Amino acid sequence: MDAIPARPNPTLDVVRRLLLALVLAAILGYVVELLLLEHYESATQVIPLAVLALGLLSGAAAGWRPTAGALRLFRGSMSLFLVAGLAGLVLHYRGNVEFELEREPSLAGLDLFWEALHGATPALAPGSMVQLGLLGLLFTYRHPALRTARPADTSETR
Repeated sequence: MDAIPARPNPTLDVVRRLLLALVLAAILGYVVELLLLEHYESATQVIPLAVLALGLLSGAAAGWRPTAGALRLFRGSMSLFLVAGLAGLVLHYRGNVEFELEREPSLAGLDLFWEALHGATPALAPGSMVQLGLLGLLFTYRHPALRTARPADTSETR
């Protein structure tokens, strides 16, 4: 038996469009912020810019023409947001630990942790990429364009 097509839900469609608009606006804001901070001095600093560019392009494609392929590409880019954000958290924190230990080699434990969180680079800022990735994935959750008809059940009932 084929899957019954879902009834259109205008409210959910509007919420999805607004959610995508929010994600795309935030991506643009992050790109501007990283460029203003000159966050492109090393290869690792270029990674979030590249991931943001991919998210912007794939998000625009998913909004313009939400085909299954465009939505899968957007999902993939949002998954990269999660990875890049988590990696950024680690890199920012490690960089701050290194900086703090150069300033005060005797720091350790909670004191070092606290100082690293308050360090030269914003230790938690990359977490916003994780949040944005989750919002993007939420946009694709049960999206009608990703539904496929189930194959007919050919097994016999005994």
